[in-house]
Amino acid sequence: MSPFLKISIAAACLAWSVPADAADKLAALRADPARTSISGLSSGAFMAVQYDVAFSGSVLGVGVVAGGPYNCAYVNFGGIATCMQGAPLASSSYMAAVGFASLGQIDPVENLAKGKVYLFSGTKDSVVAPAVMDAVRDFYKFAKVPPANLVYSNRVAAGHAFLSPKFGGDCAATAPPYVDMCTVNGQLYDQPGAVLAELYGKLAAKAAVLSSAPVAFDQREFATGMNGMAESGYVYVPATCQSSGGAGCAVHVVFHGCKQGAGEVGDDIYGRLGYNDWADTNKIIVLYPQVDPTTIPLNPEGCWDWWGYTGLDFQTKSGQQLSTIRAMVGRLTGQ
Repeated sequence: MSPFLKISIAAACLAWSVPADAADKLAALRADPARTSISGLSSGAFMAVQYDVAFSGSVLGVGVVAGGPYNCAYVNFGGIATCMQGAPLASSSYMAAVGFASLGQIDPVENLAKGKVYLFSGTKDSVVAPAVMDAVRDFYKFAKVPPANLVYSNRVAAGHAFLSPKFGGDCAATAPPYVDMCTVNGQLYDQPGAVLAELYGKLAAKAAVLSSAPVAFDQREFATGMNGMAESGYVYVPATCQSSGGAGCAVHVVFHGCKQGAGEVGDDIYGRLGYNDWADTNKIIVLYPQVDPTTIPLNPEGCWDWWGYTGLDFQTKSGQQLSTIRAMVGRLTGQ
């Protein structure tokens, strides 16, 4: 899965839309704003880092699967190529964050030291080089994240994909829907569980049968301008969080990768990957925002914006996609 621009009219025409009456408004809940976390794959992993850095004051932790460091394409010679297959400079990304923070365009970088971090790089990943994920690790080291709060898995022979214990391709595969199954220490590796356990600590056993189901919601009320986002996103709210109005519940945001939105892979990410199983028994609301392939803005592979196709402020709190997701989290946390 190239997370990037292979520009063609055919690809650009892959955009998927939902009828206007297909989704309701995102429910207003009262989840705990201090227990918000994020994770993502590929462009979604870049986006997870951006959200973590921009809103570090309200983020508990981040999971990064095959992504890159903050503002990568704008602080490295070679830009996009370096941020996928080169060796980007973590120090440059950190100094960019310091600069944006000094201008008040993102939260203070000092907040990052209090977060939890899960990092994953498959040894068979041909899309995002291991050196790129090493730079993500080094970025968080510059931010003074304690070693005990940073987990980096980089020895599994996985391709460019989320890893699920429920379904997927061969471990080394890099192919639609970009979900693989890998055996680690004699068991199928449960990446959603590993991410959530790193961010929230010891978890209750995952649900054998879900108490609820993911539902579509209208993203358009949160969108600003032409930000490339789909008309509908998805959210999973466990029954316990529904009955409590969200009180006592956490929020976890999952950013899909390129070519991995619901219009292309159906419910593979928001319904089948495995986050909901753990969320159900641990009072975690899971938000699955969606990006579509678009011609305007130019995003033919349905990637999250980590290089500026929605505007030069894409990596700050005012960025079109970041501010949109923050507003969704605000709805779920009553802010």
